[in-house]
Amino acid sequence: MFNLKEIKIRIASVQSTQKITSAMKLVSATKLRHAQSAIFSLRPYSNKLNVILQHLSASVEVSIDHPVFAKREPENVVLIAITSNKGLCGAFNSNIIKEVHRVANEKYTKQLREGKLKLVCIGKKAVEQLQKNYDIIYASESLLDTHDFEEVAKLATDLINDFTHEKIDKIAIVYNRFVNQATQKVVFENYLPVTNAEEKSSEKTKNTDFIFEPSQKQLMDELVIKTLKLQLYKALLDSIASEHGARMTSMSKATDNATEILKELTLRYNNARQAVITNELNEIESGAEALKS
Repeated sequence: MFNLKEIKIRIASVQSTQKITSAMKLVSATKLRHAQSAIFSLRPYSNKLNVILQHLSASVEVSIDHPVFAKREPENVVLIAITSNKGLCGAFNSNIIKEVHRVANEKYTKQLREGKLKLVCIGKKAVEQLQKNYDIIYASESLLDTHDFEEVAKLATDLINDFTHEKIDKIAIVYNRFVNQATQKVVFENYLPVTNAEEKSSEKTKNTDFIFEPSQKQLMDELVIKTLKLQLYKALLDSIASEHGARMTSMSKATDNATEILKELTLRYNNARQAVITNELNEIESGAEALKS
């Protein structure tokens, strides 16, 4: 059984931890509001841009000749893994690591065995967990801190250039999609080649006669590249919002657990203190009886 001093030390330790987790919960809640606002503002724009691209690529023949639509045998594959720089966010990072392992071992077994599966890691945790098993060609921690569109656009441009020059045959993204503060969904999403929307569109869309200004090819070139940059940026913002949501939920549970532990320790402390007082009273009473006799 713990003595009073040990219980008091444990109570002080749990109280200190509770203050930290409570503060981290408040910080994550504040960051989540900004990240949630950013991703919710971007999604309608991104979705509409994808719809325009689908209609455009389905209605013109130029999309077939565009290099980002080129379908090749995926000999050289790149996976983009987006995690966080910090821990204490539940299963947020481990879910991404597990999904990368699953995709690598189930979908790209041959490429992994031949050393033709490469990784782009955004987030410190991805680098720490994946560098032992995979070849990382690009790693960044700063993108999660600044989440600057221009930096993401540079990365997207480099990946697009490698794909169009046939250095890479397939690119996919693994990240957490933000649903709400308590729910994040792990997503394995195709990035390149772009799926030809002509295969998905209805006959009505195919037969629609569009008037283009500027030319079809110029419009297609600008729209495809812009959409790909935005797709990667949206995945980054989704992951950032998911991280803050996961950390806020995790810290909320940790604070609740600390409260329960404090209740248990306080009860144990009071019981131990009562036992000590009772023992002291018994000793006094025994001493008094001894003096009478």
